Amino acid sequence: MRPAEMATAEAASLPATTETMPAQDGPWHRATPFLAIIVPTLNEEAYIAACLQSLIGQWPEQACEILVVDGGSTDRTADIVAGFTARHPMVRLILNPHRIQSAAMNLGARQASPRAAVLVRADAHAVYPGDFVRRCVAELLRTGATSVVVPMRNHARDGKGLQRAIAAAQSSKLGNGGSAHRVGTTSGFVEHGHHAAFDRAFFLSLGGYDESFTHNEDAELDHRASLSSGRIWMCADAPVVYFPRTSLGALARQYMKHGSGRARTLRKHGLRPRPRQMAPVAALLGCAAGLATAPLVPAAAAVTLAYPLACLGWGAVQAMRRGDPWLLASGPAMMAMHLGWALGFLRTVALGQRRPVAVPQLTGLTAAAAHLVERERASTAVSPG
Repeated sequence: MRPAEMATAEAASLPATTETMPAQDGPWHRATPFLAIIVPTLNEEAYIAACLQSLIGQWPEQACEILVVDGGSTDRTADIVAGFTARHPMVRLILNPHRIQSAAMNLGARQASPRAAVLVRADAHAVYPGDFVRRCVAELLRTGATSVVVPMRNHARDGKGLQRAIAAAQSSKLGNGGSAHRVGTTSGFVEHGHHAAFDRAFFLSLGGYDESFTHNEDAELDHRASLSSGRIWMCADAPVVYFPRTSLGALARQYMKHGSGRARTLRKHGLRPRPRQMAPVAALLGCAAGLATAPLVPAAAAVTLAYPLACLGWGAVQAMRRGDPWLLASGPAMMAMHLGWALGFLRTVALGQRRPVAVPQLTGLTAAAAHLVERERASTAVSPG
């Protein structure tokens, strides 16, 4: 079965969402704000159908639009989105020439309907419970917060053993360092979390995300929000089901970018890293120092082995507890996360100020993408009055 077909089948198995949608004739509906749900994508054919299917029906269609902001996918992402657009005119495709998520969100925030008072950020690698949108918007309005963040629950697709091991590593405190949005079970005001909903006016007043960031743009925005009297509410009752990377190499590259982004945030705002953020750096430097001195001080080899043995041992315990041999790989996954993050962090610190990066141009657009863009231009063209 092709990746898109697998995603569609998975989406079809999700519970129906119409029962959790705001009542069409109740008091909530009369005060329903218009929403713009923004979904950044780049080559997401394996996940986009399930993501969109989980979002459609969560809010009255006459008070909502879903903007899929695509960074030039060369797979079937645009074709799949075209199928949704044909059935649900509320779904639109917008091309993102800057490709990255921060630019996608800013573009969506600018091009959303003038009626949109609330922005919802949705990750294409995730599926959303039937009351996700309702809960996030309700909490945004109830608490007076300027944004709402949610916990992430890591899951694997059926038959993806290594992805299951990676999900286990990302879900553990040893793997994620106890981040609020990874382990959060209590609602309340926080400093940072997985972005879900924004007051659009406040988001735009901040200038949106810093588009020079490919990763950690969320934490950087949250810091600027706090400096501008913004308030961030953690809605623990609306967790997101997130599908992690499916290979150790992709996982390590992802976390290198996370580490680099964190270093840039700290440097940009003159902040100090927290102890939990420096733990991966200590592990990397400890392993490197042990390897360098082992020929001269054999006892140093024991220090070098302590960290990887601890990770491998943790993975072995998880495999035995759950009766799943694939979880033996959660130890190497944890090392890929930690060491990748530390390498990205240290490299960015060592290189100093990041030079401007040339933005790749969109190439290889599918016929569906071109058709939708032309249709969007025609529908939004304004004739001189």
